[in-house]
Amino acid sequence: MAYETEDHETQYCFPAINSSCIKIKRSRHEYNIMYVFFSLLSVWTVFLNLLVIISICHFKRLHTPTNMLILSLAVADLLVGLIVIPVEAIKLIEMCWYFGEIFCGLFIIFLGLFLSVSLGNLVLIAVDRFIAVIYPLLYTQKITMTKSLVGIFLSWFCSSAYLIAIVVSNGYFDPDTLKRLGVCYGECTFIISFGWRVTDLFVTFLFPCITIITLYMKIFYVVHQQVKVINSLVKRGKHLTESSVKRKTEHKAALTLGIIVVIHLLCYIPVYIIPETTGNLIVWTMYMNSSVNPLVYAFFYPWFRKALKHIITLKIFRPASSLMDIFIIVSV
Repeated sequence: MAYETEDHETQYCFPAINSSCIKIKRSRHEYNIMYVFFSLLSVWTVFLNLLVIISICHFKRLHTPTNMLILSLAVADLLVGLIVIPVEAIKLIEMCWYFGEIFCGLFIIFLGLFLSVSLGNLVLIAVDRFIAVIYPLLYTQKITMTKSLVGIFLSWFCSSAYLIAIVVSNGYFDPDTLKRLGVCYGECTFIISFGWRVTDLFVTFLFPCITIITLYMKIFYVVHQQVKVINSLVKRGKHLTESSVKRKTEHKAALTLGIIVVIHLLCYIPVYIIPETTGNLIVWTMYMNSSVNPLVYAFFYPWFRKALKHIITLKIFRPASSLMDIFIIVSV
């Protein structure tokens, strides 16, 4: 670690190599604070998303197409907390890359994979909510567990293939190219061609964002119209039909997942539109988003709060606990 020294000598990531990157000098106090903060952030992100994963996997009543998409999103967020946040934290604190060229390429693939899968899951969630709200009578026919799982598989597979294609086709492992572009030894930097940069802008940003925004604009317009009808029935003293109650449930689910989508977009969009020279703050908002989603579930979903209670109190180890009706809230 490059603690600040009295002689203020320049310190290098790899002193024996002439082209080594220069280390940033920090005090021991700065190192301790930064490492503690990012360690807690990583543990917090992994722990919260692990609770979501255990909840959905354990309780049979939560095995629905929509929750499978939430599960996939939680897995991607957990991997961000487990792999991306610790490695990026070391890069930020040390200002050096000590993990070798091969892992640098793999890390870039992992980073792009987890973030693109998250955005892909948001597209699938938007499609799921669109059909549930716009075509409620056809939802069970159009959206099944099999179709949901196939969509999740394709999202992970296509994202993996796409990221591998970008890294390989850009000659990332060519040291001569990196040297010619002025990349010092001890830096993990991804060099991407202009053509791939434009392609990536459309594939991983514009197309998903436009799709999500368009679908949710339609969803909230229809929800607004349906809420007006339901409220008029209540004012006239009429009882709500079963379909009306179901629509209110779908509206709440659409609103909750819509909040998650908005938070994601607010964290992702600045990375694409704000210059990279603004520093690491914008990028870290994107990483920290992975720890926000479970808080949204806990705030809006009673079933998630009940599941957390059973997990923390170890009641999930009781016989047949997976078969309990997690949607029934029992006051104690």
